[in-house]
Parts: sequence; C-alpha cells; structure tokens
Amino acid sequence: MGSGDVLLELAGVSRTFDVSPPWLNRVLERKPRVLLRAVESVDLAIRRGETLGLVGESGCGKSTVARLIVGLYPPTQGTIRYEGVTLAGPGTEASDSAAQRRARRGMQMIFQDPYASLNPRWRVADIVAEPLRVQGIEASESAIEARVGALLGQVGLAAVDGVKYPHQFSGGQRQRISIARALATQPSFLVCDEPTSALDVSVQAQVLNLMRDLQRQFSLTYLFISHNLAVVHHIADRVGVMYLGRIVELAPTRRLFAMPQHPYTRMLLEAVPDLSMTGKSRTAVAGEVPNPLDPPPGCAFHPRCPFADARCRQEVPRLLPVAAGGDAACHAVEEGRIPVGSLA
Repeated sequence: MGSGDVLLELAGVSRTFDVSPPWLNRVLERKPRVLLRAVESVDLAIRRGETLGLVGESGCGKSTVARLIVGLYPPTQGTIRYEGVTLAGPGTEASDSAAQRRARRGMQMIFQDPYASLNPRWRVADIVAEPLRVQGIEASESAIEARVGALLGQVGLAAVDGVKYPHQFSGGQRQRISIARALATQPSFLVCDEPTSALDVSVQAQVLNLMRDLQRQFSLTYLFISHNLAVVHHIADRVGVMYLGRIVELAPTRRLFAMPQHPYTRMLLEAVPDLSMTGKSRTAVAGEVPNPLDPPPGCAFHPRCPFADARCRQEVPRLLPVAAGGDAACHAVEEGRIPVGSLA
C-alpha cells in the first residue's frame, strides 16, 4: 500500500483516563491514583475509499478510537494524521492551523443513538443546516435552504420534512437525518460509531444500503464500528479486532471470516449463530474481559486463551504480518502453535 493511498493514519495512539477518587479522599484513605488505559498503542492506516470495520466486545476501546480520530478526545500519546496533516501528536496541543481546520472539516461522525445525537428542540432543517452555518459554507439563507433540501433528498427524505422535529420520525428516519447532517460539510471520511445497533433488523439493512450507495456516489471512506459481525461482514473491506484497548488482528474481510488467526477472533466467530453448524459442537467465548483498571500482564487475552503459555503471560505480543494475509498480535500464531484452517 503506497503512502498516497492512506487517508487516515494512527501511529502508536494511546488514551489514558484518570479515574482516581478526589485528591482529598486519596490522601485520607492513602490510595494511589487510578488510571484507565482505554486505548493502547494503536497503529492503523485507512485507505481512501475503503470501509474499515472495527469490532470487539463492549468496553474494548472501539468508541474511544472513534472519538480520538474526530478530536473529541486528545490522545495521551501517539500521532493522528489525516491526508498528511498532523491533527494530534507531540507539539500540536495548542496549534490550530488552516490546514488542520480543513482536515477536520473533511471528517464527520455518525453516532449510535440517532435520537440522543439530535437536538429535540430544533427542527430538522436547522439540525442539518448547523454545520453549514458554523463552517460558513453557504453565504445566504436561500442557499442553505436549498442545500438542506438536497441533503434530505440524498438520504431518502423529502425537503418538506425539514419543518418537523426529530420525535416525529422513526428510528431509521432519524438516523438518515444524522447522515444528512454528517454529509453537510462534504466530508471524505465518516466515523460510524455503531450507527445501526439501535435500529430494527429490517431498518438496519435499509440504512446500510443507503450508506453503501452514498459511499459510491461521493467516494466516501468509512470507519465502521460495530459489535455485530454480520453487519461488518456485509459492509467492510477490512476488519480490525480489538481486545482491551489493543488491535489483536487486522485483515481483509473475506480472509478474516474464512481463516481467523487470533484465538479471540476465532472465539468470536464460533459464537455467531449459523444454521449450517446445527448439531455441531460450538465453543462459546470463555471467561470475561479482565478489569481494564488492572489488566493482566503479557497478552491481555491469555487468561481466556487455550493456547497460552509462559511467554503469553509475560510478554505483550506485537501486531505482525501472518502468512495467510493481514496481521495478528499473538505469540501462538507467530510460533505456529495454532493449527491453520477454516472454521468450517
């Protein structure tokens, strides 16, 4: 992959939250500070025009990665670049250059709950028009009105819907409004944080098909975050699997679903209901995600992994290329201790 193909790049990105009790409580109770490492040393490159899916159990850091990319959180360490412009990293804390502002305008976010992300006191036309007014993209109110009508039409709504309020729409229609608002600044990159998880299954399919049509029409790039593997299989070109703040596997979608390498990825896929596997023994995802305030040493997955050995309990694995294609962070894969083969 040439550097010219990369739209967004994360290099060694980490985010730590201080969740300590108040200072006085710590002094009186003689307790140390408590740090939560939500994201740890994430390296990621998203190509222009592709859809990268990010999956994992709840609390693994997927949504934190999304918020780091769009600037809602600053990274504790590491660098985030968009179209070659450094948005976050050493020395950028107080900077706000014209190049950074242009880059920020090129990315938008679609949130999980469409009702919570829309102001219930505003009419839909004002919600969709807000980015146009804030960014100064359209000069006159008549131009803004025409642009809002066009945006609503692009997502399958009518221009007359602009006079209504969010509570007058269904969940799927509200998510279409969120997509219209995200498209207002004509972005190249959309961060989709579980955009279909709050919708019915039939409505999910409609929204996903809309997103694919918009991607082809406007040459969009997606980071699609979800815990639904079936949805990710349908929409993603590549898939990254996260576990306790780290990416443990990254591969093209077909390869990852056909020949998963990391034990955690295998356990996730084996737990997915499949009619073709009726009557066959299945391996449920064993154990629970460790406490992120006190993660285990070495590989964070080793307490749940059937292939773990002494090295896994002591040394953190690196994300390395594998022969089957893609990358995996697993000592057992690196040493050839896991049999290679499909899940079938």
